[in-house]
Amino acid sequence: MTTPLTLTPDRRPDGTSRLTVSGEIDMSNVGSLADALDGGSGPLVLDLTAVEYLDSAGLNVLFAHVDRLELVVTPLLEPVLTVSGLADLVPVHGPGAGADGRPWP
Repeated sequence: MTTPLTLTPDRRPDGTSRLTVSGEIDMSNVGSLADALDGGSGPLVLDLTAVEYLDSAGLNVLFAHVDRLELVVTPLLEPVLTVSGLADLVPVHGPGAGADGRPWP
């Protein structure tokens, strides 16, 4: 059974937009993620630390927004991002600190 996709937008104290995603991202629900990413502008931290599965449909949505994304992931997703080439196009780091070294609130 698929784990439902949950999207939680918020802002860091410095005003940086963040979208926390949990569950599984696949063809059945990728439209919700696409709508959330299409609905904003400017830099966005996409926290994928609670994502258990990411398929090619999800990757395609992320590729469409490489110009504005910073990804926070666990080791589970790192190979997918590396093999797909996405890790070469956007900042990717583990939980706990942003790419700029500042801790997450």
